[in-house]
Amino acid sequence: MKRKVKEKIEANNSLLNTISPIGLNFKKNYIDIGENSGKIYGVIRYPQSPEYGWLSKITNIPSTICSININHIDNSSFLENLSDTINMNNSEAETTKDKLTRSRALRTAEDAEKMIINIDQKGESVVEMGISIMPVALEEKIFEKVEKKLKSTMGVVGCKIRNLATLQEQGFKQLSPYYSTDKKIEQVINKPVPLSSFIGGYPFAKTGYTDGNGYYFAKDSLGGLMIIDTWKRGSDRTNSNMTFMGEPGSGKSTALKHIAISEYMRGTKLIFIDPHREFRDLTRNLNGDWINCGGGSKGMLNPLQIRTSPSDEDDEEEKFYQDEGNGMGAMALHLKNLEVFFKLYIPSLIDRQVAILKSDLIELYNNFNIFWDTDTTVLKNTDYPMMKDLYDLILKKSKDESNPYMKDYEDLALLLKDIATGSDSFLWNGHTTISSKSRCICLDTKDLQNSSENIITTQYYSILQWTYEEITKDPKERVMLFCDEAYLMIDPENPQSIAFLRNAAKGVRKYEGSIVVVSHSVVDFLDPKVKMYGQALLDLATYKIIMGTDGKNLQETKNLYNLTEAEEELIAEKQRGKALMLIGSKRLSINFEIPEYKFSYMGEAGGR
Repeated sequence: MKRKVKEKIEANNSLLNTISPIGLNFKKNYIDIGENSGKIYGVIRYPQSPEYGWLSKITNIPSTICSININHIDNSSFLENLSDTINMNNSEAETTKDKLTRSRALRTAEDAEKMIINIDQKGESVVEMGISIMPVALEEKIFEKVEKKLKSTMGVVGCKIRNLATLQEQGFKQLSPYYSTDKKIEQVINKPVPLSSFIGGYPFAKTGYTDGNGYYFAKDSLGGLMIIDTWKRGSDRTNSNMTFMGEPGSGKSTALKHIAISEYMRGTKLIFIDPHREFRDLTRNLNGDWINCGGGSKGMLNPLQIRTSPSDEDDEEEKFYQDEGNGMGAMALHLKNLEVFFKLYIPSLIDRQVAILKSDLIELYNNFNIFWDTDTTVLKNTDYPMMKDLYDLILKKSKDESNPYMKDYEDLALLLKDIATGSDSFLWNGHTTISSKSRCICLDTKDLQNSSENIITTQYYSILQWTYEEITKDPKERVMLFCDEAYLMIDPENPQSIAFLRNAAKGVRKYEGSIVVVSHSVVDFLDPKVKMYGQALLDLATYKIIMGTDGKNLQETKNLYNLTEAEEELIAEKQRGKALMLIGSKRLSINFEIPEYKFSYMGEAGGR
């Protein structure tokens, strides 16, 4: 018979060093836990009227360890103590001369009476609850932030905490997995509370938000990760559009770049309309195409080139596109776009001149073998007329003495001279040169910012037409358009421009498209002259991110989204990176904590 030999198991010191601290050093007010610092706090006062989920806000504070101890209390003996409390506080209220002391005593007595009613008449159970919590961090500065977060969270939920001085060792034992209670700790932190306050506190509530698929978007107010799939459909998530609102410096650009990088990594095509040159570095770091649409040779957009248009839906009260007897084909729809284009460029145009322009545009297209039923999808950029062709046609008719509208043509030729041969021809007199096969395109408009308002709004309108065509040309390709400083696209005197953007935002949901509207203010969108379209544009987006703001803009935002007092305070604080996020009907407080590696892609211009 062979004797069994006991195998000696050697201790894995590396593992032990990993999962346990190198050493513990207990001081009066804090603890050294290996290389980390910690401090034990105890809750000495609980909220009188706790909100649902209040405990979850405590147990989910980042970089803290929390312990909750619950003991049963005999209701009859507790009722006697409550009666004594009521009598003592009522007596103090009658005898004291201090108004503050009287107020506190009466409030304590009133709360005790309410608890008696809940216990005696409603059958409420009471438990003795004790909460200890320890912030812990490696560096002193980080520890201070964690400690500050702990104190602010406790204040929000209505709790008061106290540093357990001289009881740090006992408190640490109570926090540890083997849970060793200590009478000295219990005397300080154990307080009677209704059982419903504990249960309704949801101490083990889940934090964060996840779609299952998607990418890291932000963190919620409790530090939980938010994993968002912006392309998910269902229930109240009917599109992938976003609105981003917030004052300069609130963190919009950083958040936008963070989202853009994540989308790019998932295969989404990105298009930026960039008025401040904030996305040039990002575009180049993603091997994209940066295109100067403020006068660059590769940024020419021919307004006379017929493009895809986002037609009205049946439920629209105010139709943007109307059948004027020419059908609703590509050419007919584009003539409507050209009417808006020329009104933006020449605000002084009168209806008579618009009618002449439309008539001559039809003639011009016919001269280039383009008719109502022409399949424009097979035409090349060079198959279309240019502005000088239109100008030459009108100029010719202005010199025809047999023309009964000769004077009208003379005036119109004068108005079109700049765009055809003069100072504005570098923008619009030529065949379209914008071309990109990249998944990241930046349409830079910074060089336009010193131009007149009509030049800026007209070029933005032209860019929008090109981007809409880019989004819709491949129904299976995901494309996200970022319209930075979208207020530049709004002309109250010509609301058709924002009507186009609204229609585009509706139209892209039928494809794999998303329009991200970015602005520092909602006020521009709610101007009475454009509100019908502007508000619809803001309401339409499934994802609404509202960052720091104040004044009139805050008030308009509050009214638009029916903000609660807490939501209003969140926005008014104007803390960089923090925002209110609406996902369909859900409303979440979020914080954009950006992974460090992404900053190497963002570049130097803004968004840091």
